[in-house]
Amino acid sequence: MRLPASSLLLGLGFGGFIDGIVAHQILGWHHMLSSWYPPDTPEDLHLNMVGDGLFHLLCLIFVVIGVVLLNRGNRLPGPVLWGGALAGWGVFNLVEGTVDHLILGVHHVRPGAHQTAYDLGFLVLGAVLVAIGTLMARKRESLSGA
Repeated sequence: MRLPASSLLLGLGFGGFIDGIVAHQILGWHHMLSSWYPPDTPEDLHLNMVGDGLFHLLCLIFVVIGVVLLNRGNRLPGPVLWGGALAGWGVFNLVEGTVDHLILGVHHVRPGAHQTAYDLGFLVLGAVLVAIGTLMARKRESLSGA
């Protein structure tokens, strides 16, 4: 079963917004570029804020494209839409966590003594979201006989 691109894009955008708003802004655990440019000076803090802003702009683009695709296509049943959105959020965590946290080291979920545990927990959450979202959409599909 393929999840609709519209719901996956919505989930990618939602996942990015949740990460950026909660981890970057509310908890202040990191900024987009904080491992490369620790925000210890006004210049580096500004650079990190610009990085966060560009990250949020990308999330907004994902959401807008997802809404456009959703509007152009057939109406999706709720479990398929929200299952795809959860799966998209999980894909965001898996890609962002692997690329930014582990490969590039741009930032970590929560820098410090247990940063690897937080980074791995972020990946586990991503895998769980993909599994739950896919199961939600599949359950709806099996009930409808599609």
